[in-house]
Amino acid sequence: MRVIKDVQTMFKLVSLFSGCGGMDLGFHQYGYNIVFANDIDNDAVKTYRKNLGDIVQKDIKEIHEDEIPDCDVLTAGFPCQPFSSAGNRKGVADERGTLFHECIRIIKKKKPQAVVFENVRGILSIKNDDGNKLIHSIERMMDDVGYYVEYKLVKASDYGVPQNRYRVLIVGLRKDLNKRFVFPKPIKSDKLTLRHTLNNLKPDIPNSEHWKLSPQSQEIVPYIKEGGSWKDIPYDKLPERMKKIRDNIKKYKSPNFYRRYSWDEICGTITAAATPENCGILHPTEDRRYTVREIARIQSFPDDFVFEAGSIAGMYKIIGNAVPPRLAYAIAGQISEILEGKVNVEEEFAEQLAIL
Repeated sequence: MRVIKDVQTMFKLVSLFSGCGGMDLGFHQYGYNIVFANDIDNDAVKTYRKNLGDIVQKDIKEIHEDEIPDCDVLTAGFPCQPFSSAGNRKGVADERGTLFHECIRIIKKKKPQAVVFENVRGILSIKNDDGNKLIHSIERMMDDVGYYVEYKLVKASDYGVPQNRYRVLIVGLRKDLNKRFVFPKPIKSDKLTLRHTLNNLKPDIPNSEHWKLSPQSQEIVPYIKEGGSWKDIPYDKLPERMKKIRDNIKKYKSPNFYRRYSWDEICGTITAAATPENCGILHPTEDRRYTVREIARIQSFPDDFVFEAGSIAGMYKIIGNAVPPRLAYAIAGQISEILEGKVNVEEEFAEQLAIL
């Protein structure tokens, strides 16, 4: 894993809800010194330790502020399920929604120069019980503890990630610094297609196994052409539930099940569930899911980052939940340059990101 800068001269990072380390890897690659990381998931923790080092496996509600070192930057990918448009959207009514307050508790005590939150796009639309938008509540709470906040729905492929993955990034800078965060400009690249991303995969590379399809999927997937979807499957071969949807497709808002991206397309969002029905997890020309290593590449993890979990489904889950390291790298660089008072940072990012 390439480190661009000397970690002895860079900022200290505290990472909460660290997952398997996608966000942390991007910051590490830019040269940040990770002084504390935390997650509760067994598979995520096992992989993090394998690749990045120490991590505290503990419920954040049980971590006292004094257990956490001082830091310059704090990141937190607090649980996104309650805010997901694909989930139950309970939002703050869900107990997991209150975990954001644990982040505020720690930020208030540690007072880092910068804070980065990552979440799904649904966080922009979900409302609290009082009818106010959750994102505005987050802004208000961050303002109350002394931070100017900027947030944006970003597309990972704008920052060198070979995946059209949309996520909300919320970045706060401490008010006494008299600085505001500006998101880096998109970086153009013609090397993000599946053809480019999955080339030169050696058979002995770690994590080359794939999660076998269900019997139902094994039967219908061969009918789907490269670049196609469930619409390629003959009607008489469809499961009964899908026949009902096909019969009244407008009523069901024209879903695009079993999407199989072509070699010359950028892959869609890799999800934690890795279900071929609901995400583009199918290989362009082979009748199978992507291997663990293939989806790791689509998420921009380097080949020397090895995933370990209790099951292969667990590996797909932690990769799907991760922040793409290249996206994290771009944000880490922008924060660093802003805190250091440098200008014209976008050109430097484009050059540095190209060599990752």
